[in-house]
Amino acid sequence: MIDNGFVHPALYFLALAFALPFLRGEGWKWLLPVPALLAIWSVVHMKSGTYGVVHYLGLELTLGRVDPLSIVFAHVFAIQAAIGFIYALHVRDKAQHAAAALYVAGSFGCTFAGDYVTLFVFWELMSVASTFLVWLNRNPASTRAGFRYFLFHTLGGLALLAGLLLRYKAVGNFAFAPVAESSARLYDYLVLLGFCVNAAVVPLHAWLPDAYPEATVTGAVFMSAFTTKTAVYVLARGFAGYEVLAVMGTVMTLYGVFYATIENNARRILAYHIVSQVGYMVAGVGIGTQMTLNGACAHAYAHILYKGLLFMGAGCVLYAAGTAKLNELGGLASRIPLVMIGYMIGAVSISGFPLFNGFVSKTMTITGAAQAHHGILAILMEVAAVGTFLSVGIKLPYFAFWGGKETYEGSLKPVPWNMYLGMAIGGSLCFLQGIFPGILYRLLPFPVSYVPYTAWHVLQALLLLSFTGLGFYLLHKKLTPEAKINLDFDYFYRLAGRAVVFLARYPVELVDNWWTEVYRRAGLRGMLGMGFLTSVFDKKGIDGVLDNTAYGVRHAGSIVTKIQTGRLQDYLAGMAVLALIAFVLYLYVF
Repeated sequence: MIDNGFVHPALYFLALAFALPFLRGEGWKWLLPVPALLAIWSVVHMKSGTYGVVHYLGLELTLGRVDPLSIVFAHVFAIQAAIGFIYALHVRDKAQHAAAALYVAGSFGCTFAGDYVTLFVFWELMSVASTFLVWLNRNPASTRAGFRYFLFHTLGGLALLAGLLLRYKAVGNFAFAPVAESSARLYDYLVLLGFCVNAAVVPLHAWLPDAYPEATVTGAVFMSAFTTKTAVYVLARGFAGYEVLAVMGTVMTLYGVFYATIENNARRILAYHIVSQVGYMVAGVGIGTQMTLNGACAHAYAHILYKGLLFMGAGCVLYAAGTAKLNELGGLASRIPLVMIGYMIGAVSISGFPLFNGFVSKTMTITGAAQAHHGILAILMEVAAVGTFLSVGIKLPYFAFWGGKETYEGSLKPVPWNMYLGMAIGGSLCFLQGIFPGILYRLLPFPVSYVPYTAWHVLQALLLLSFTGLGFYLLHKKLTPEAKINLDFDYFYRLAGRAVVFLARYPVELVDNWWTEVYRRAGLRGMLGMGFLTSVFDKKGIDGVLDNTAYGVRHAGSIVTKIQTGRLQDYLAGMAVLALIAFVLYLYVF
């Protein structure tokens, strides 16, 4: 993983994960951001090429495929890892940090993988490590959610494994290369299915809003950045231009904002918005033009920063107040104003407000869709942008930080300084990229001719956001959060589970009981009868033959014993008799 100046960033995080159990004292926590800072240095100094080629068991494995597409994702992964570990400095649980480090290492491994075997190994590392970020919240809800999360990702991993093995049988190699939609085979679609699970493509998405709200406060910040965006990367790498992705991505943008608008839990609202925002990226990959692929990459970069910032804000609220349910909050702006400011920077960024990074990335994808003659998809993505501002930009902060209350009357834990620092770094980057979009655009895989700050783009964004704000003002009573459970596609998963249980309890049990009775009445008696017959055969047949043989041998032995007298004259007489018998037989026979 070190080759000709290339140092794989995953090495730093693997080293941290394996070293943490052996570190003592209090100073170890200052080592947490070091791997991320080293990863930033490695990524910044990378040059395009192929590194870390390993020949093993007749296979050619490539650990370091470096090109503009992998660099743009690795760049933001390294930055967000640094922000995440700074945000988590106050956490004393080494297991959480080790799981986060392995999780980030898995994401880097997938980003630079040049073959499906390497990709699969790091893909599964991500799955296992992120499961522990849910379980380590250490409560019954997180335990159950973690098992569901792991089960879903196991199924996705099995689809990916089946696809890459069938592909190897068909083409004879594991090279991870683009596949044209016209030449795709069953094994390619199995690989695509595995990728779509991690991308939370509807209806394969229910694991995300189920598990992310139950993760640890800091774990959710990491999870918001890596799983789905790594999936976007591999989709862009292997399946750009697939029409089904363009359609399903647009569906995701609308589906996510709908559920976010009716949710009550702040972290579940943000989780649904991951589904929605990743939808823009999936749609951009599916449309497949240079502009929409640039838009997908730019939006992935921007999304990691502002979604991490939003989860950090919601995490601060959960840490301080002990709850993220909007119906139990309100009036927090006067108690934790810096958290409110940091959250609002993320909120206007995700909403596509001018001067923030969401504006310079999201509009690129929508404009690219329109230019590629996907006008309906472009319009639907604009509609989804309205829902984004309504739920994340207005509803969530209003009911959490204001909600008609002058102040929050419950007790609050002090928010650690490092959580504020993590939010400050994330917020600064969101604003910096918004006013200087060239910082982001120069990292993109294709040349950029798009200009975000035109009069039409700015006016369009401000009009949409203004009318959305007016709509909330008129309907805010209808949008008041309620303590309820909203059913998602997991309802159908549970129906399928209940169907399996019903099948096992009734039809299968009925057949099993019937067969048991048949066996008891006919089969068991038949076997007893067969046993009796074999016993008789054993006694009369086998034992009879053996016993009679023994009797014959004993009788012959007794005769021989009588013949053997030990006297010479008896033996001579016997020989004479035998000679006479032989002579007589010779005369009559021959």
